[in-house]
Amino acid sequence: MSSTARSAVVPGRPPFAAATLTILAIAQFLIALDYSIVYIALPRIGAEFNLTESSIQWVVSGYAVFFAGFLIVGGRASDRFGPRNLFIVAMAAFGIAALAGGLATAPAMLLAARAMQGIAAAALQPAVIALINTSFAAGPARNRALGVWGTVGASGLAAGVVLGGLLSTVSWRWVLLINLPLALICAMGAPRLLPRLRPPTTGRNQLNVPSAILCTGTVLSTTLALTWASSDGWTYGGTLAMFVVAAVLLVGFVLRERSSDQPLVDPLLRRTRSLLVGCGATALYMASVGNQFFVLTLLLQQLRGYGPIAAGMAFLPMAVAIAVANSAAPRIVSALGVRLALALAFVGNATGLLLLAVQVHGESYVLHLLPGLLITGFAHGVTYVSMFIAGTADVDDRNQGVGSALMTTSQYMAGALGIAVLVLVLGTDPDPGRFGAAFLTTALAAGAGAVLALLGLPAKRTKDAPPVAGGPAEDAAARGPEPAGGRDAGGTGRPADVLVAGHEGSRS
Repeated sequence: MSSTARSAVVPGRPPFAAATLTILAIAQFLIALDYSIVYIALPRIGAEFNLTESSIQWVVSGYAVFFAGFLIVGGRASDRFGPRNLFIVAMAAFGIAALAGGLATAPAMLLAARAMQGIAAAALQPAVIALINTSFAAGPARNRALGVWGTVGASGLAAGVVLGGLLSTVSWRWVLLINLPLALICAMGAPRLLPRLRPPTTGRNQLNVPSAILCTGTVLSTTLALTWASSDGWTYGGTLAMFVVAAVLLVGFVLRERSSDQPLVDPLLRRTRSLLVGCGATALYMASVGNQFFVLTLLLQQLRGYGPIAAGMAFLPMAVAIAVANSAAPRIVSALGVRLALALAFVGNATGLLLLAVQVHGESYVLHLLPGLLITGFAHGVTYVSMFIAGTADVDDRNQGVGSALMTTSQYMAGALGIAVLVLVLGTDPDPGRFGAAFLTTALAAGAGAVLALLGLPAKRTKDAPPVAGGPAEDAAARGPEPAGGRDAGGTGRPADVLVAGHEGSRS
């Protein structure tokens, strides 16, 4: 980030650090929560609105499709207009959409509200990560912040299923209305507690509208095609048409990016190896333990006959394991290095998923499900924190929004593709053998994640090691010498000091 985009030097951590991190963690919790909280409420929603099986899945997919589609644009908007400004607007929009969905009187109103939630979440996600990475110094301070953020965020997926089971027994509407008070707290606290970064005055971070439209259209049409593939089949006309549209828009986006003086995705990011590995890691994370929730929900309700509360509570031990692992992840990364920590976390994911696959014929929750859930839960928590530490370590501050958006887009695109594949594996009337094959499919994705981490990331570096090629050090000559404080302990080549503006609304 240029000097025009910053106004104060705050080494280590910002003022009101605990309150800042609390708001950002709550926001991440809401983003993850709303992906999974409606799962167990779907039968009640479908019954009230007389929705078919192919229609009801859009209550989940409507959120996921628009979330994935607008992430990269949200990332560039964060970099362009400032992450705090975007956070406030997006959080307010998220709360309004939750209220509209909870009060919906027709299917169209509900689905439109879910789409609006997805768009708001697409603006929130990169803003949250950018605020963390520009508010806390690279190294232990940032790793601890990412650990706290990850503890709440990764737990959101599991907590969503638990809360969804409890709230849907009262009314399915509460699975949406529960977001409103939390969104209000965050939106009202953000102006005072979040760091204010002055948007860049140069043209380098201007929002490229044509590229934004082409990029959003490409991701939207691809995700829509994958969603239709899971519900209507790969040969369905709509599926094939959307893949064709996506291919045409992708060609247009690539040509536009190559010819533009202000590309949506900075060319530097395309050469940052750690970010590319991070994108692959988030994709394989979602294709493995991320989609585990989809398989488990079907297993518990369709094969085991669990009711909403019982199914929700079955996820509780996993949620606890995720929270414990998230809090321990920064220490694990510091001790082992992010490469080994991420690889071992993926190995743990694969082990737990394989255990679920071989024990799927058993009837006992404690003996046949709980061990696999605890193993994948702990490994899940370490994976979530480690992959974002790895992926954003060599991304400079001015590109943190787009960098994190690229990782999350990869995550949710892989989630859509993974569900489409799992629907094929499970078939129309899945038996224990089919569920075992589904868990095996997710385990293979986790195994691929371990290989990617080992081969793609460098071994643990000392603080005197040179920065990663393609990282922000390539801009060093343009920025001048590093400020006092040197490099972070991980040797990523990023300055250890963090430049943020004050928290008062009157400061610039």
